[in-house]
Amino acid sequence: MSVIVRLFAAAAEAAGTDETVAEAATADALREELARAHGSGLGSILPRCSLLSDGEYLEGSASLPDGATVDVLPPFAGG
Repeated sequence: MSVIVRLFAAAAEAAGTDETVAEAATADALREELARAHGSGLGSILPRCSLLSDGEYLEGSASLPDGATVDVLPPFAGG
């Protein structure tokens, strides 16, 4: 399954890009693939990031449809 991944804030900085394509069928597999492809900097941030697709949170074994766009959002602070 090929998905478009949009990275924001610290996740984009750690990956060195704000968009990439990954091959993953589940949310967990996507986290693993992104960490493998973009190194330990992104790998250390990913556990704290939310994954969203079409406004839905993705966790664990949640399926990713082929061609989905997934947003990787690190925690934000402020007010």
